[in-house]
Amino acid sequence: MERIGFIGLGVMGKPMARNLLKAGYPLVVYNRSRPPMEELAAEGAEPAGSPREVAQRSDVVITMLPDTPEVEQVLDGPDGVFEGGRPGLIVIDMSTIDPMAARRLAARAAERGIVMLDAPVSGGEIGAIQGTLSIMVGGDAAAFERCLPILQAMGRNIIYMGESGAGQVTKAANQVVVALTIAAISEALVLAAKAGVDPAKVRQALLGGFAGSRILEVHGQRILERNFRPGFRIRLHHKDLRIALGLGRAVGASLPLTALVHEWLGALVTRGHGDLDHAALVTLVEEWAQTQVRPHPEAPPPERSARP
Repeated sequence: MERIGFIGLGVMGKPMARNLLKAGYPLVVYNRSRPPMEELAAEGAEPAGSPREVAQRSDVVITMLPDTPEVEQVLDGPDGVFEGGRPGLIVIDMSTIDPMAARRLAARAAERGIVMLDAPVSGGEIGAIQGTLSIMVGGDAAAFERCLPILQAMGRNIIYMGESGAGQVTKAANQVVVALTIAAISEALVLAAKAGVDPAKVRQALLGGFAGSRILEVHGQRILERNFRPGFRIRLHHKDLRIALGLGRAVGASLPLTALVHEWLGALVTRGHGDLDHAALVTLVEEWAQTQVRPHPEAPPPERSARP
């Protein structure tokens, strides 16, 4: 089997790497902090001392990192993957980064005879743990076919999108849909609570109709339970919408709703809530609901709290 290197063992990366181990792949791992490496080493992975060493010991290197600068540093920086990679190495970046940067990195890799795929994921921590991620892939089609069994160990819905950067463009679109849907669900459940109707029953009713969605199922429940333990952190979604807005400017696409929700997420980051789950967007909606003008006298009596 291909020997796989995995760099970035965070909330998403560690369970993804674990699923590769479960599938029987020999695994070399690297992370800035040692505890995740030690945890996976106890399960059969081999720790490495640098991204360069990972590349030297691997046939395929996977990166799962927070943002564009970290990916550029790990791949193309000093002691990075490109320095250690030999011709024929395949690099699969599964982070969410700027599509233009993904294309630049693919070109830099090609100069060294390395093939790079951009393969960002959707599905959150639950999908990473269960191995059911949606994976959207850009880059060389032959490399995609070779790596498909590897991707199938981590995901279920795996789609080849086209040339380098196409995977990241698709992920930007995904993050727009997710963010705006969480915002809509937040407003809907707060509206129900203010109008005196049980938001849990409202969610149950909506799940059976045209408004039903996976986001309403998972994040609607998180909102009802006040469970904001991070599955996907606010600060990362704020970053992802920044990427989407930058792409929109580059291609001439106006994204006014995305810009609005980007500001909402930014407000939560500024308040120190960036490490909460993005379902905590509802807390802003609740706050605004408490400060609104007096309702119309014919409106039904609201509950005392705006909380769903």
